[in-house]
Amino acid sequence: MSPQLAAASAALLFAALLLAGCAPAPPPAAAPRLTAPDAGWVARTLRRMTVEEKIGQMIACRFTAEFRNADSAYLREIESLVAEAGIGGLVLFAPARVTDAAILANHFQGLAKVPLLVAADFEAGPGTRVSGATQFPPLMSLGAAGSEELARAMGRITALEGRAMGVHVTYAPVVDVNINPDNPIINTRSFGADPLRVSRLAAAFIRGVQSHGMIATAKHFPGHGDTSVDSHSLMPTIEAGRERLDAVELFPFRAAVEAGVKAVMSGHLAVPALDPAPGVPATLSAPILTGLLRGEMGFKGLIVTDALEMAGVTNTFSTEEAALRAVLAGADQLLLPLEPAKVIASLAAAVRDGRVPQARIDASVRRLLEAKASLGLQRDRFVRVEDLRRRVAPRAHLAEAAKAFESAATLVRNDGPALPLAAAPGRLVILSLSGDRGDYYAGRAFVGAMRRRFPGAPAFYADGATGAELLDEAFARAAAADTVVLALFSRLSDQKGTVELDPRHVERIRALASLEGGPAVVAVSFGSPYFLRHIPEVDAYVCLYANTPETQAVAAQALAGEIALTGRLPVAIPGLYPVGHGLVLERKTP
Repeated sequence: MSPQLAAASAALLFAALLLAGCAPAPPPAAAPRLTAPDAGWVARTLRRMTVEEKIGQMIACRFTAEFRNADSAYLREIESLVAEAGIGGLVLFAPARVTDAAILANHFQGLAKVPLLVAADFEAGPGTRVSGATQFPPLMSLGAAGSEELARAMGRITALEGRAMGVHVTYAPVVDVNINPDNPIINTRSFGADPLRVSRLAAAFIRGVQSHGMIATAKHFPGHGDTSVDSHSLMPTIEAGRERLDAVELFPFRAAVEAGVKAVMSGHLAVPALDPAPGVPATLSAPILTGLLRGEMGFKGLIVTDALEMAGVTNTFSTEEAALRAVLAGADQLLLPLEPAKVIASLAAAVRDGRVPQARIDASVRRLLEAKASLGLQRDRFVRVEDLRRRVAPRAHLAEAAKAFESAATLVRNDGPALPLAAAPGRLVILSLSGDRGDYYAGRAFVGAMRRRFPGAPAFYADGATGAELLDEAFARAAAADTVVLALFSRLSDQKGTVELDPRHVERIRALASLEGGPAVVAVSFGSPYFLRHIPEVDAYVCLYANTPETQAVAAQALAGEIALTGRLPVAIPGLYPVGHGLVLERKTP
């Protein structure tokens, strides 16, 4: 499409948005479905492409979707990658808003010679990346609820809302089996530590996604759950033997393939039992991607790399070498390579000088085109912005998400019993403790919800930067209370290296909970369920698995006895509780 035609299309789109507020709303478009690909279109499109155009189809670059002026350098750069470099995919990241995401997706589609495959990490529903869309809890919450119905509903809603915004692929579910409590990057992103439960819930999620017109992606092959290193920063190594890998790491991937998953994402981790070549991550390993995933496991869909900008690859390999090795290993789509135009040129040169067979490129591009055709993009690549207010975050979707948040709440310990809190629990003190600097008011919503139920309860906030003097003063005051409620936070984020609590907070919590004749101490985890292993002295422990407004509201309801607690631990707490443990606490009668 010419720049003039693209500009005209953008102008028409914005005009349509303005008029939509005045004209009667048309009925929403029918929900999309995955179909058999148009073989004729695939063959014709592949035949007409140059080597550079074919390789461009294998590249996916990031974009965000907050408001920007049309002449911003950021937009011009992405427009150039789409219109001139001919990349075949885009990946939506936050910050993003619903309408901006759809408008930009349409705009970039209008610039593309071949329809773009747009993806996003919707691991916890479309609200994971897009503000205003339906937000679900992380997958570990679904593991705690144990409900295939909720997993399927989450997949369905992810697909319906994602497709309405112009997103065709979710890089979910995470099917890594989190058996390492020190895992700093998977943790609550996993369904849990039981390969059977992970497989069952992942299959339900995949079916929910793909039966409603979106491609699901199982990740991070061959399994990132037994690592204590974040592959955004370093390349982890899985030392397990083949027997253990088959029983744990590979088990959910086989189940995902059997469930018909259309894409698998590789992980930047070395697995010597699968490929003994030193220092080679799975993303760049032909024995793992082609030999195991394609050959042994019979996977026919898209193999997508994890982001090639991550240090798990870039610490050892240049951008061009990583891209070359990934293609030779069997990857179909290269995610977020540094300097994509340079990668296209270097791979084209490798094809022309015989280092990469033309057939290897053609096989990947054919799979990508088939994926686009199965989505119907060759017929209509655009979304109807006027449909967004009816298709994104309707009350029915929000109700399903609320059910998931509530069903996940897990009562791990309740000595005394300390819960539910009495209507007048004596002197109640709330301590909101975040292990992250700059997250001082992490528990503000929880404190507000608690004070509505227990008026006048004093609260203290601390983060990773709060000084020792203030901490000592707060804990000294708490020691005189009848009940202390601890709201515990630690963000799970790439390159952070840990999801643990601040050791200074842990030390003071243990001392408080060990006081002879001291207060009842109730701890609520708004993150990793493994916090308890560091504070085993607390009287009660409740897991919510995430810090969101929804989890903070549910936690206050749970402590007050307004809802039943039925969740089960999806992981083991070493030395304390096994997978599947959970106490049932019935709702208090009015």
